[in-house]
Amino acid sequence: MNYLKYTIFITILFAFASCSLPENTYKPKEDFATYKTPTIPDYSKVNHWAALPTKKDSADILPSNQDTLKDRQAVATADVFFIYPTIYIGTKKYQNQWNANVNNAAFNEEIDASTIRNQATIFNAAGRIYAPRYRQAHLYAYWSEDTASSRKAFDLAYQDVKMAFQYYLEHYNNGRPIIIASHSQGTNHAERLLVEMFDGKALQKQLVVAYLVGMPIDFDAFQNIYPCRSAIELGCFCSWNTYSKDYYPDNYTKELYRAVATNPINWTIDGTFATAAENKGGVGLDYNLLPNPTNAQSHRGMIWIDKPKVDVPPIFLFMKNWHIADYNLFWMNVRENGALRVEKFVENER
Repeated sequence: MNYLKYTIFITILFAFASCSLPENTYKPKEDFATYKTPTIPDYSKVNHWAALPTKKDSADILPSNQDTLKDRQAVATADVFFIYPTIYIGTKKYQNQWNANVNNAAFNEEIDASTIRNQATIFNAAGRIYAPRYRQAHLYAYWSEDTASSRKAFDLAYQDVKMAFQYYLEHYNNGRPIIIASHSQGTNHAERLLVEMFDGKALQKQLVVAYLVGMPIDFDAFQNIYPCRSAIELGCFCSWNTYSKDYYPDNYTKELYRAVATNPINWTIDGTFATAAENKGGVGLDYNLLPNPTNAQSHRGMIWIDKPKVDVPPIFLFMKNWHIADYNLFWMNVRENGALRVEKFVENER
């Protein structure tokens, strides 16, 4: 197993599973205003995008143990704007920063080797992938008692995401259908982007679907964009947070109980059980396709699963929070669903 991916997996998984910050995290020591923020991204520069359809990047690859899947970005009729999750946990050199530096080459390699490879690649069958590098908020911002600094860190991150999306619209989109896809912190920003740019606006007509994964999204989060209730519904959103069956996390009564829980195997939200046999394949840490890794059922704001069959150290099979694998466990089903919804969208436009 790649050591880099393994380290990221352990750090982020334990953070969200325990609802506390890992002790080895280099967190900001003072308030947001004390430090100079990292250089603002320039989205006219290719290196300020983790993925672009015009360059070779980690969003183009496919699991090595199969030969039937294809990267279809070159012929895609739709675009995918992907907002990646929290990777930034600080370093000794940059431990005081509330936000990541998009010019940090080592950090960018972590992004490309983890979330772009494991999550963004799902969508290279559905559309051309655009994934901006952004000054994401430090993982600590989710737990800090300095809520003012946390809010400013998230606002700065969102500024970048919105600026990247506006650049994408002006220079790349050309009226094409759009999928918004995100995970974790990326979903926090995607929700805000949908409210400001899509909900009840002209751009909503271009929305194929939004996959808002890894954060609780309420049924009434938007005025005009509703939860998807089937595999082919358009202009709607899907959202899920994955936990072991019978488990209720600490934030359940505060947030999750009212969240949308889309079953990413059968695309229902009514509690219809999906068997592992219906799960067409997940992706493990070594980026191999795994057959029928788990079942799934929507349950009161959560997706409950039985112990999955995945290639992780045995200790993780006893974890209750599968946040890190929200996409990986259902990789093929999400991949096929994205392509299907684009197909239906294009058919409706004819």
